[in-house]
Amino acid sequence: MQVKTPDWVKHAVFYQIFPDRFARTMRQSRPPEMQVPLEPWESLPTLNGYKGGDLWGVAEKLSYLQDLGVTAIYFTPIFQSASNHRYHTHDYYQVDPLLGGNAAFFDLLKAAHQRDIKVVLDGVFNHASRGFFYFNDILENGPTSPWIDWFRVERWPLSAYDGELPANYTSWVNNRALPQFNHENAQVREYIMQVGEYWIEQGVDGWRLDVPFEIQVEGFWQEFRARIKAVNPEAYIVGEIWTDARHWLDGTQFDGVMNYLFAGPTLAFTAGSRIVMPLVETPEYHPYPPLDAAGYASKMKTLLELYPWEIQLAQLNLISSHDIARAISVMGEDTASFELAVLLQMTFPGAPSIYYGDEVGLLGGLDPDCRRSFPSEERWNQSLLKLHQDLIALRHQSEALRVGDYRAIAAQNDCYVFARTLPQETVIVAVNVGETYAKVEIPQPKLRQQPGKKLFGDGRCSWQGDALTVEVSSRSGLIVGNA
Repeated sequence: MQVKTPDWVKHAVFYQIFPDRFARTMRQSRPPEMQVPLEPWESLPTLNGYKGGDLWGVAEKLSYLQDLGVTAIYFTPIFQSASNHRYHTHDYYQVDPLLGGNAAFFDLLKAAHQRDIKVVLDGVFNHASRGFFYFNDILENGPTSPWIDWFRVERWPLSAYDGELPANYTSWVNNRALPQFNHENAQVREYIMQVGEYWIEQGVDGWRLDVPFEIQVEGFWQEFRARIKAVNPEAYIVGEIWTDARHWLDGTQFDGVMNYLFAGPTLAFTAGSRIVMPLVETPEYHPYPPLDAAGYASKMKTLLELYPWEIQLAQLNLISSHDIARAISVMGEDTASFELAVLLQMTFPGAPSIYYGDEVGLLGGLDPDCRRSFPSEERWNQSLLKLHQDLIALRHQSEALRVGDYRAIAAQNDCYVFARTLPQETVIVAVNVGETYAKVEIPQPKLRQQPGKKLFGDGRCSWQGDALTVEVSSRSGLIVGNA
């Protein structure tokens, strides 16, 4: 079958926002449910506390995002919930009141679309919460609840809160706060499909699907894709899959996945032995052991052979997220390592995804520390911000960096060189993670053109006949393009 993914994703730069921590609105006319005590914005995050970021606050920051070069926002959950991360969904049709409710969301969606910024929501369809009405009815009415078959009740009585007693119902990773849907139930399946359709009909541009591998009912995700694409063929469907995703990227389910298979090796290459192991031993993305250039080239070759090219161009390429420690902290706060990882992220096939605050040097360890509040401007790392702005602008200017073929042309010691090519454009990218200057001679790179104009970085490319010499300073990168 012919695989088709949304064209806009191939050219997008995403910005992932954890809504409680990005921006509080400056507007005075807030509804009463937003006028509540909150944790201090600058204090470190806690598991249960609220900082009070909201969607009007995001709308007020759209100029900042546009100046950064962002063209799409991925929000972690925004629906009504009794948790700051909102993965405990109470109501799939109501935006959380602390975020400003549906009114704030629709204001934001309109404002984003006026700036040609897409909006992708987080779909938590494997499990709900104890406060979800249909499960709450079971807690109140026991075996007489009309929605008893929406979940998997094992025996009575249920214990939703007392950990001294067995929960007696199936929950995600045995967390009794997250009762798991019975996806075999036709009404549950239809309910989720209609939720998915509804928000696309309201103008949302796609869904990021939380733990979709947990839903194993045959045909479920195929139907979800068919129904979402029937509403908007260009809607983006991206799954949270941490490992080999070929099962879900066959063209009948997801357009792409959160590309942790890119993140892990990229950090292992750029940071090497600087990786802070206690921050990476639990999550399943493995930015260790250290990789040299040949090891990184091998990892990228394997990754690019996993899926069809059309799928590769729709991957969500991240180096940080709300589920892992922030990349700069993982790298022992080594700025050079982080800058090289960002360079590789911005030049790889697929859509780069910036985790809010990474671009200004926001630190963060494992959850909840990776969910710190966006810092005030006087605390921004301005050089990192400029790096992101420059690399994003270069990506927007270069069609080859967005959709061009990708081929490694050299991997010597600590220096990795690759080319992104189209018939009319060739871009060469070199990354030297070593502590010394690197000079790489490539007798036959076999490129369509011989680019030599420096577009970014510290070093140079020179040609002698068909032979290419690349020179790159220590711990730095270089991008050259057509003259």
